[in-house]
Amino acid sequence: MMPYKKRVYIPERFYHIVSRGNRRDPLFRNASDFQAFLHILTQLYEKYPFEIASYCLMNNHFHFQLRSSEVPISKLMALINKRYANYYNTKYRLTGHVFEKRFYDKVIENKEGMLEVSRYIHLNPVEAGMVKQAEYYPWSSYQYYKKDSTVPCFMNVNFLLDYYEGTPTQKREKYCCSVTFK
Repeated sequence: MMPYKKRVYIPERFYHIVSRGNRRDPLFRNASDFQAFLHILTQLYEKYPFEIASYCLMNNHFHFQLRSSEVPISKLMALINKRYANYYNTKYRLTGHVFEKRFYDKVIENKEGMLEVSRYIHLNPVEAGMVKQAEYYPWSSYQYYKKDSTVPCFMNVNFLLDYYEGTPTQKREKYCCSVTFK
């Protein structure tokens, strides 16, 4: 068996992270599963601070645009996935793997990459035909860009919004215009 390639950890950079359900099985079966996952992120954030610029929780996988300046990404993802797997296996009386192999990660190099990855993440449910527009999907961070509302402690919307000129409202409008289905 080939050994895993060692992951590169650059604390000041954001990563595009993808984690899938084992055999592409559902990770989230209902609203309470999505809520439990977001609750786990909040709990872990209190112990190991990290920032998510955008996220989307799909039925059988999830995407993060994530940065962790204190804890390596591998450790953080191991904690997130392990806690959720424990929750999932307990709730559904299952044993064994919940997640398929290791999570995918790629360092995001620049402003264009940040905006492209965020757009890709927020358009995932639109591309999958689940909703007509990103704003109709409840399990993504798009809602925090669409309107000025209280964001979860782990979210950093300003990182992306600060790429745009104008008032906070204008920045939100410009960001949301860039995340339309073309």
